[in-house]
Amino acid sequence: MSVIDEIKNKAKTNKKTVVLPETTDMRTLTAAAEVISEGIADIILVGKEDEIKAKAEGLDLSKASFVDPENCDRLNTYIESLCEARKSKGLLPEDAKEILLSNPLFFGATMVRVGDADGMVAGAINSSANVLRAALQVVKTAPGTEIVSAFMLMDTKAKDMGENGCFVFADCGLNQNPNPEQLAAIASSSAKTFEQLIGATPRVAMLSHSTCGSAKHDDVTKVVEATNIAKEKYPQYLICGELQLDAAIVPEVAASKAPRSEVAGKANVLVFPDLDAGNIGYKLVQRLGGAQAFGPITQGIAKPVNDLSRGCVASDIVGAVAITCVQAAALEADK
Repeated sequence: MSVIDEIKNKAKTNKKTVVLPETTDMRTLTAAAEVISEGIADIILVGKEDEIKAKAEGLDLSKASFVDPENCDRLNTYIESLCEARKSKGLLPEDAKEILLSNPLFFGATMVRVGDADGMVAGAINSSANVLRAALQVVKTAPGTEIVSAFMLMDTKAKDMGENGCFVFADCGLNQNPNPEQLAAIASSSAKTFEQLIGATPRVAMLSHSTCGSAKHDDVTKVVEATNIAKEKYPQYLICGELQLDAAIVPEVAASKAPRSEVAGKANVLVFPDLDAGNIGYKLVQRLGGAQAFGPITQGIAKPVNDLSRGCVASDIVGAVAITCVQAAALEADK
C-alpha cells in the first residue's frame, strides 16, 4: 500500500469536510468526484451548482455540497467573521461582502474559519501567494506557531530509503531564506507533521553542501546554528546536521561521513537551507525520479488550508484533500 493510500484510509476513519473553491478547473472537479467516490471526505464546491455540474458532465457530484456565494444564507455570518479577522485593518462590512462575492479563496477560507469546513485545498489555478494570503489573513496562525512553513510529502520509488520511500521535504513553498531560529522551527514543525501523517518516528536531517564541518561558509554556519537550536528547543525529535543529502539518506555514505549520527543514512524528514534548494530539490525528485509529490502543504495555520502546484493533476488534489483531513483530525485531537 502506498503512503498516500494509507493517509486516505486514515482520512476515511475520521471523515472531514473540505472546501474546494476552484470549481472552474476540471482537475478540481475530477478530484472532487474521486474523493466522494472513495469516501475520503465530504466535499463543498464553491460556485453556482448548475454551472459546476454542466462543466463536470460525466462526473458524479451528486453527493457534493454546493455553495453559491451570491445566494448563501450564511453570507452575513461570513461577513462578520471576515471583518473580525481583518479588524486590525479596519475592514468594513460592505468591503468584506465584496471580497467574499468576488474571491472564492477568501470565501472558502472564511468557511474554514467559522467551522463550516474543516479545511480547504486550492492552488490549481491560483498562485501560492494568493492561497497563503487567504490562509494567513482569514484563518490565521495556530497558537504558539513560531513560523508558518510549507512542506512536500514525497512518495518515492526508493523504498529502501526514508520511511519505505516516503519523505517530508521542507520548506518548499513559503520561506525564502529562513534564519537559524526559523530553520529550527521548520524542523520541529516538519517532524510533528511526519508523525501525524505517517505515524512513524521522524528522523530530521538539516541539509547543507557540507557534512559535519567538511566545508566552511556562512551558509553552512547557518545550518549548524539551526541544528543546535533545534536540538536544544525540541529534544523530543531526532535532528542532525549539517548533512549532505547523500549522507542523510544513504547508509553507506553515512557510515563514512557521519558514523555517530542517529539520523544520517536514515533520514525521512529533509530540511532544506532555503526555498531555492527546497523547491528545486522536490521538483528534481518528482520529475526525474518519478516520485509523487503532494503539496505544498502548510503547517502552522490554525486550520488546514493547503496549496497545490499549478502543474498538478487530479490525483495530486485527491492526495492533498486526504492530507488536509488527517491534519484536521490531528488538530482536533490536540485540543
